[in-house]
Amino acid sequence: MFSVLEPEMIVVLAVSVVALIVTVIAIVMTNALRVRMSKFEKSYISLQTFLSGTQLEELLSANLKEVAELSRIAAEHGQRLKLAEDKVRNGIDRAELVRFNSFENMGADLSFALALLNQEKTGVVLTGIHSVEECRIYAKGIEKGQANVKLSPEEKLAIEKASKNELTI
Repeated sequence: MFSVLEPEMIVVLAVSVVALIVTVIAIVMTNALRVRMSKFEKSYISLQTFLSGTQLEELLSANLKEVAELSRIAAEHGQRLKLAEDKVRNGIDRAELVRFNSFENMGADLSFALALLNQEKTGVVLTGIHSVEECRIYAKGIEKGQANVKLSPEEKLAIEKASKNELTI
């Protein structure tokens, strides 16, 4: 009944048995991986969908749009802030008044030098000379603390004091 198998048949039989074992192992591993993948899909779906029913992707998309809008608004505010800073820098924020007696026969310090400067020490100095008959007012332009015309000592003092002080409101 049993005959002795030839060596080639034994090799074919051994290879067949090994192939059968590898196939069984592959089927078992595939089923195990399918179960794990099913659990992963359920977890992924539950992660994406919150109690409110909102999908994570929709939520992230809405947040990205909101961040883009806020970035645009921040850029607009930055431009407006720069314009406001330029206006403040060029606006008068330093002032000093020096009163003096322009003539010896006058009893009080009725004359004045008023320096009005910005942060860059550019502006104007107004000088009022009071005499018995009249009062004259002169305006002289100031660029970076210097005038292009001759200044009186009182005007120089007003500019010097205004350069050191900031206007307090």
